[in-house]
Order: sequence, then structure tokens, then C-alpha cells
Amino acid sequence: MSKMFVKTGDTVQVLSGKSKGMRGEVIAVSPKEGKVIVKKVNLVTKHVKPRKMGDQGGLIQVESALYASKVQLVCPKCGKATRVGHKNGKRVCKQENCGNEF
Repeated sequence: MSKMFVKTGDTVQVLSGKSKGMRGEVIAVSPKEGKVIVKKVNLVTKHVKPRKMGDQGGLIQVESALYASKVQLVCPKCGKATRVGHKNGKRVCKQENCGNEF
């Protein structure tokens, strides 16, 4: 498996799908599957069954995993979604006139 270009805590923008254009923080990364979970993005409705006496069941909304290729890292300096470059072991912004390190 290849190394992931996003890490937990990074801000990303969704490139395609029903959540296209939304931005959020990466909650979890799964390099083995090549997927990420982004806060308040790609919400799905889940049916929850009450487990104990007195618990309430119902419908809840949870974040679902996205393929990492569908998201792009957002540069904190210029605020644009950008490809990730590498310089001296650091991740850098590939936008013109930026070159900010992440």
C-alpha cells in the first residue's frame, strides 16, 4: 500500500460526489483501504437499535468513509485546495506564489 498524503487533523475539500465542494477536518485515515473520514461530510443515516432497557433507538447521522482520491488538502496560508508536493521531507503547497509547508 502507498503512503497517504493526508493525516488526521488536516483540512480537506471534497472533489466529487454528493458532498462536492464541502470542507472539513479529517477524523480518521485508513491507509490499508485508501479511505478517510471527514467531519460533517458524507453523512449517512444509520438505524440504531436500543441495546438496554430504557435506551432509545432511532435514526442517527454518522460520517461515512470517502476514498482519499476524492479529497484534496487545503492550504492554511492561501486557503485553496491544492496538490501536495514534498521538499526536504515536508509537505508543501503546489499553488503559484505559495509554497507553504504543512
